[in-house]
Amino acid sequence: MRNRPHAHAAAESHGIDLAPMLDFVVNLLIFFIITAVFVKQAGLEVNRPSRESTDETTTASKSFVVDDQGEVSVDLKAIDVRAVRANVERFKAAEPQIDIVVVADRHAPMGVVVSVTDQIRLAGVSNITFTTTTLAKKQP
Repeated sequence: MRNRPHAHAAAESHGIDLAPMLDFVVNLLIFFIITAVFVKQAGLEVNRPSRESTDETTTASKSFVVDDQGEVSVDLKAIDVRAVRANVERFKAAEPQIDIVVVADRHAPMGVVVSVTDQIRLAGVSNITFTTTTLAKKQP
């Protein structure tokens, strides 16, 4: 009698053999884990205030405002960029531990903001805080 290999093989086959596919997936997983490069992202280190630091005595602070036209003002008085250092030295003479806040308009010229910051640093103040905002337009 003739054997029918095709009919006999079809009767024994009950499904798809998944073992080769699983071997392949495991090999891919191992490959990607081994070849992955773990890189620490570059960034700025931020020192956030802790709860204990808020209990300390607060230091005096002065705000230098740079508007969208590049005009600098302090205590609601317009000043020249070259006068920033003299004003900071005057504030520092009255209060040695003074903090300076530079409030710049979102559209302020960056060169003016950098010049103000340089003048503050030249006056000897290293604790400078920056904020940006959209300042209200002056009424004529």
